[in-house]
Amino acid sequence: MMNMPEFGLARIKTFAKKLTPALPVMMGYLPVGFAYGVLAVNAGLTTGETIIMSLIVYAGSSQLMAVGFFALGINPLSIILTTLVVNLRHLLMSASLSPHMKHWRKFEVAGFCFELTDETFAVHSLRFTGGETAAPPAMAINLVCHSAWVAGSLLGALAGNLISDVRPFALDYALPAMFIALLTLQVRSRLHVWVAALGGAASLALWGAGLTQWNVILATVIGATMGAAVETWHKKKGETRSAAGAGAES
Repeated sequence: MMNMPEFGLARIKTFAKKLTPALPVMMGYLPVGFAYGVLAVNAGLTTGETIIMSLIVYAGSSQLMAVGFFALGINPLSIILTTLVVNLRHLLMSASLSPHMKHWRKFEVAGFCFELTDETFAVHSLRFTGGETAAPPAMAINLVCHSAWVAGSLLGALAGNLISDVRPFALDYALPAMFIALLTLQVRSRLHVWVAALGGAASLALWGAGLTQWNVILATVIGATMGAAVETWHKKKGETRSAAGAGAES
């Protein structure tokens, strides 16, 4: 019979195993957060302000953009409005995951959505479609990823006085590499490959057309719409074949 300490240890190990999907995100957030911290301090923010932004805003692209705007002396209201536009994609991500959270309590949904990012969305999409929809592990994944971002920001802010340019360290490569790793975990069929390629091509085309603030949102809508249309067409085609086969047998 398992005693209480062993039972508690087993539960901890089981819960820790559920946090494994967060590891790629954490590994990506540490260097990118470090780069943000260095840039923020060099733009004139204090260490405290740098960390507060990572705690409250928690959006890598928006924070890096805001730091650049601060350095240029742009009006704070303009920074806030631009950040809002950049983060509109979170409406799509939250709407996509909402059917899996119907059994959650309101404060759990609010806490989860506050810490939802592009990267954790990819992780949760894979988990939720696999039937892992419990709130505690999902919220824990968000929390440890957020902690990694804050830790990277703190280290970068502390090193900001020693480093003025992060480009020689190629830290900006960490985010694309992490996205590629997360994408490969979700590609399970030819349709997934097709949608991923279409979304990527659409994003690049929109970027080249000058829609640099909207390319991700529009490419997501295009890829998801085309993927859903093709999937629906395949299902109807399969149902038609099944009906025809049943009619022939009768």
